[in-house]
Amino acid sequence: MFLLSPASCAGQRGKLLLRGDASFELALRLRHEGAELGEVFSFVSALYFRGKLSYARRFARPPAGAPGVSVITSSRGLLAPETRIGLGDLRSFAQVSISAESGRYLRALRDAAHELRARLGPDSEVVLLGSIATPKYVTPLVEVFGKSLVFPPDFVGRGDMSRGGLLLRAARAGDELGYGPVDGAVRHGARPKRLDD
Repeated sequence: MFLLSPASCAGQRGKLLLRGDASFELALRLRHEGAELGEVFSFVSALYFRGKLSYARRFARPPAGAPGVSVITSSRGLLAPETRIGLGDLRSFAQVSISAESGRYLRALRDAAHELRARLGPDSEVVLLGSIATPKYVTPLVEVFGKSLVFPPDFVGRGDMSRGGLLLRAARAGDELGYGPVDGAVRHGARPKRLDD
């Protein structure tokens, strides 16, 4: 199953959604009936989150009773991308810092990760789609999942846009990437060669 790193709701695109006078379709739905978390984070983060979500939905094979895809959030732990959220939820996400110093964020993430761990079999892999160069979600997730937490080594050295493009291409082609354990992995590396080099 897949864990998707969070989108920052405090950036420019998040602020667009939070504006009271925003009149585009997603902002209106968010204010009234709500919208799916995956759709909102795809708007906020654009290519990177769209790539993560498309890839995870394409290749998720969870054990019975466990979710195939969960999204890390700043204040509500792990949520399914289909979870309907409203403007108040988005404000909460924007106000809580995703950092190793944020007690509220860490408590919610650890609690949700322990709950998920209890629903998985002993041989289940949990694939993190996000940068492993930062401890803000890597450290608490390794504490819970240990060697079961894996990631695509092809991510090392790539920026967000490059990772998003890689995931979209893999999802469209039906070619799942290889994975390796996060714990003990090389977290920084040389930028990979461009496809046209």
